[in-house]
Amino acid sequence: MLREKKVQIVSNLTDDLSRSTIIIATNYQGLLAKQMAELRNALTKAGVEYHVVKNTLVFRAADQAGKPQLRDIIEGPAALAFGDDVVSTAKALNQYIKSAALSLQIMGGLLGNRILLPEEVVSLANLPTREVLIAKLIGQLQAPIGTLHNILSSPLQGLLNVLQNRAQTISV
Repeated sequence: MLREKKVQIVSNLTDDLSRSTIIIATNYQGLLAKQMAELRNALTKAGVEYHVVKNTLVFRAADQAGKPQLRDIIEGPAALAFGDDVVSTAKALNQYIKSAALSLQIMGGLLGNRILLPEEVVSLANLPTREVLIAKLIGQLQAPIGTLHNILSSPLQGLLNVLQNRAQTISV
């Protein structure tokens, strides 16, 4: 490769590394070109960028982006998935690997400055969506209030029942 081309690739990678919330490294060996194109299309639909680059260029870009931890998860030929939404990035990659029965392996991930093991990336993929988690949180916050409401209204409900029964016996 020409030096200018390498500088441009490192610059683009540095930008991708800097702005991504999560970076997932995968071993792409054994994938056919057609499978790689389908994988890229599926990830692009989910808002995830997927690039195959030389490790030396990735290491330079990682150093420039202030993410030298990336060196620890890349072994051998690797492709990187860049995403902003942590769960949807991991979920899109994991779902495509399962649905297409690919030999693609997750080598690890980088969430901020924290290294993720392959198992942790898969467990991120199995998390419910953000909306579901928010709904569960709201339900948990409302449960004590509902219980308090039931406790406070119970004596009033009992009084109402007594008065209604009394009114029925008088009218009969």
